[in-house]
Amino acid sequence: MDTFALLAQGLLTALEPINLFYALVGVTLGTAVGVLPGIGPALTVALLLPVTYKLDPAGSLIMFAGIYYGGMYGGSTTSILLNTPGESASIVTALEGNKMARAGRGGPALATAAIGSFIAGLIATLGLAFIAPWIVSIALSFGPAEYFALMVLAFMTVSAAFGDSALRGLTALAIGLTLGLIGIDLQTGQARLAFGIPDLLDGIEVTTLAVALFAVGEALSVAATKSAREQKIEPVKGSVWMNREDWARSWKPWLRGTAIGFPIGAMPAGGAEIGTFLSYSVEKQLTTKPEEFGHGAIEGVAGPEAANNASAAGTLVPLLTLGLPTTATAAIMLAGFQQFGLQPGPLLFANNPQLVWGLIASLLVANFMLVVLNLPLIGLWVRLLSIPTHWLYAGILMFATLGTIGANPSSFELGMLLAFGLMGYGLRRFGYPIAPVVVGLILGPMAEQQLRRALAISQGDPTVLVGSPIAIVLLLLAVTAVVLPMILRARGQGKVLAQLAGDED
Repeated sequence: MDTFALLAQGLLTALEPINLFYALVGVTLGTAVGVLPGIGPALTVALLLPVTYKLDPAGSLIMFAGIYYGGMYGGSTTSILLNTPGESASIVTALEGNKMARAGRGGPALATAAIGSFIAGLIATLGLAFIAPWIVSIALSFGPAEYFALMVLAFMTVSAAFGDSALRGLTALAIGLTLGLIGIDLQTGQARLAFGIPDLLDGIEVTTLAVALFAVGEALSVAATKSAREQKIEPVKGSVWMNREDWARSWKPWLRGTAIGFPIGAMPAGGAEIGTFLSYSVEKQLTTKPEEFGHGAIEGVAGPEAANNASAAGTLVPLLTLGLPTTATAAIMLAGFQQFGLQPGPLLFANNPQLVWGLIASLLVANFMLVVLNLPLIGLWVRLLSIPTHWLYAGILMFATLGTIGANPSSFELGMLLAFGLMGYGLRRFGYPIAPVVVGLILGPMAEQQLRRALAISQGDPTVLVGSPIAIVLLLLAVTAVVLPMILRARGQGKVLAQLAGDED
């Protein structure tokens, strides 16, 4: 009953006229930028992060939630009509959805993706609302040792979940942890790694690092990699709406995709691409028309797209309740909280309940706005796909620069933006993941602080770190976070790719 009351209070906050306006601006911007080719939700959120800088925390986070969900919706349009998934989780949607578009059924493909995303987002957000208080009640009993174990779990999660190699993930994390050491040591007051530069005494600005690595680094990477293949936009022919058979073949995959995607997204070792591949595999086994798979089966769009969006909502469970980012987009959202001095976790629910529940309720509002915006405005989103790539990424660089100036008008900050942008390009060039760098910068100082507190309480005895059942369980989960994604990715993705290869033969 408490959850219903809190969610009702959150809805009152989310339905205030100014917050409805922020949500509308967020979903519109998120969809408009997310629909552009090659831009996934993480880059969308990072690029628009400075836009929310001058707002109050509640309005900013509500707009942020709209941008997050809008970026998720927009990515399906690019995958279906352009065969260009903005992230790994959209690969399956691109495979089946683009085949449907080539067969003149791009409208129903976009419709099943939008409606499936709406249903999955709605159910998953309600799941978040009911699961979060239970996790928070457990996390409120954490001491310094438990919090340190939780940070270790976060580090292992991002290191193993991103990229093809856990070693490269750990290397990227080490870079972020090193950047987190820069500035004034809060316990001793000594400057660390500042090299006599006054601007570094306050540490590295999280917003600058996030925008540089995701937006500037991506733009430089695209500019340095000239593709010889022209991108062909498949026109939306005929009716955009789904016929009776499409509805009959889609509603079960929507529900199954939601059931698969949400738990995987909510797991600390989750990842949206795992849910989409598993959903695709399940739909192929259960379909009554297996011959259509690989040639434009609507179930192959409905199920994975629902799993993708349910997983996206699921990632907010560990992010909001424990402060654990399990995806690149969640890492950027963590940076969004940080720019207002807020740390997601159990204390956020205790100290700022109105803000947190307003944010959760705004996800429901954003979900309704998106399904209303996406279907009638498909023609507008299709026109955005025709923007030339060199104009698109030049605009990204300009927007990132102006956003950084607006958030922190400093020539030194612009120099940091360029330096970190070049570092982001270098990481992409050699196959290193980006998200662990941001997570290391944000959570590194917190992990250090909790470690030093735990050791101070125990007078230097390191066994305090494994002195409670909760800490032991979290450390075991950290080990699982390294092993489980590799097993699931190898089994699920390998199986699907083998099936796709068999279909092509």
